[in-house]
Amino acid sequence: MQLLMMGPPGAGKGTQAARLVKKYNIPQISTGDMFRAAVREGTALGLKAKAYMDSGSLVPDEVTIGIVRERLAKDDCKGGFILDGFPRTVEQADSLSKILSELGKNITCVLNISVPADYLVERAVGRRICRKCGATYHVKFHAPKVESVCDECGGELYQRADDNAETMTKRLAAYEESTRPLIDYYKRAGVYVEIDGRQSIDKVTEDLEDVLREKQ
Repeated sequence: MQLLMMGPPGAGKGTQAARLVKKYNIPQISTGDMFRAAVREGTALGLKAKAYMDSGSLVPDEVTIGIVRERLAKDDCKGGFILDGFPRTVEQADSLSKILSELGKNITCVLNISVPADYLVERAVGRRICRKCGATYHVKFHAPKVESVCDECGGELYQRADDNAETMTKRLAAYEESTRPLIDYYKRAGVYVEIDGRQSIDKVTEDLEDVLREKQ
């Protein structure tokens, strides 16, 4: 099962991907993880990527795509994988299709956790995180029993500097602009599925699993 996970910042994509990894026993692969592994292993492409990252430059597509090809050819991907953060452009999507064709695979499903921008802004602005254990709360949707105190460990809850309406609105606008062509691309390919991310975490998981059950 070869899956792509999509969703705007704050949609809960990471939480859902972790659940799918556990259920289907397939690896979750992000661009950052691939870069770090390639650098750690000292591959030729990894060293190229490191040079760009160390200089603060974007890693060019030809290097990124080469690292993706190497990663997807590894043994742990034989039973499938969940790609997170790649592809980001239609050109990268075309390259991914070629890579998978070379490996005798294709995209099983593109799962987009869709959440309206105003809802995500509200989520971000109300989010609070424990300084001690990292537990996450929300002043409206999941408030702690005692204000500013973690239920789990008693640590102090704080608001991240980027959890504000202005920053979140800009991030969401950038996401929409960059991913809209990809959504259209995978709709045309007949593999795109949209899940309502405003539901409870468990309901989103249930909907995702229902979709994947039909694809197996």
